[in-house]
Amino acid sequence: MLINLFDSINNERLKTQLKFVVEIDKIKSVFRRNLIVDGSRCENDAEHSWHLSLMAILFTEHAKDKNFSLEKVLKMVCIHDLVEIYAGDTFAYDISANEDKEIREKQAAEKLFTQLPKDQAKEIRSLWEEFDAEKTPESRYAAALDHLQPFIHNALTEGHTWKSGEVTESQIKKRMKITVDEIPEIKSWVEEQIQIGLNKGWISAE
Repeated sequence: MLINLFDSINNERLKTQLKFVVEIDKIKSVFRRNLIVDGSRCENDAEHSWHLSLMAILFTEHAKDKNFSLEKVLKMVCIHDLVEIYAGDTFAYDISANEDKEIREKQAAEKLFTQLPKDQAKEIRSLWEEFDAEKTPESRYAAALDHLQPFIHNALTEGHTWKSGEVTESQIKKRMKITVDEIPEIKSWVEEQIQIGLNKGWISAE
């Protein structure tokens, strides 16, 4: 269907962009380990990215470093998981799966982003790399939200992925460090939820 769908469009740039939009629809079929908050099913990557976008807008007033571009943050959270169309979702606490994650995702980025016009491919690839590096105010805020969102889901689904992954307290604290650093007001709540998870056996003491 895609082969012929856009043939009547004379603008080659627009045609390329439309084909890319169709390709990234595949992200809706990439499912994550965590459940949606009602516990009925796993969340997909598209839903995760949408959720982060809303969180980015809502929580700017709580960010430690407010000197950042919200537009850039929104671009980052929209594209940060697109490579999983080809690389698949990697569970944050799966040590063995994370060993080759960087290689798999770089290969996926090359395959996916080169389907865009060159200037947009360069911009989006750059944003994806910046997000991954977690060095700039925008990428650190975006990463803080990226770690917070599944933490909230776990707190509301009886530690679903914490239990299934046999995740330890130290692993969670390490992963949540960027969140409590970049959104300091949430630190005590995060610590409280970790303690609840420990008390209920959702989280391994070590």
